[in-house]
Amino acid sequence: MIEDMLGELGGEVVESVAELAAACEAASRLDIDVAMLDVNLAGQLVFPAAAILQRRQIPVIFSTGYAPTSLPAEFSGNQVLNKPFALADLQKKLALALGR
Repeated sequence: MIEDMLGELGGEVVESVAELAAACEAASRLDIDVAMLDVNLAGQLVFPAAAILQRRQIPVIFSTGYAPTSLPAEFSGNQVLNKPFALADLQKKLALALGR
């Protein structure tokens, strides 16, 4: 569903992963404008991948069913989409993450 929403907004999904190890590997090598990360990947928190992206200065949007205040302090400057969300919510967070 998120991939479809991103496509509707003119975005291109470069890679979609469902496990933390794959997310960290992708975060290390992909040339992307922004990353959208689900906080919980198969029972593991996605923060190691987010840290890699942050070091590379790639904006991150966290998607979560948890409270936004549950993010570690080092990620507090990132956009958060609370599940469930609508297309307009995603569009707004993308614009904010990309500084538009």
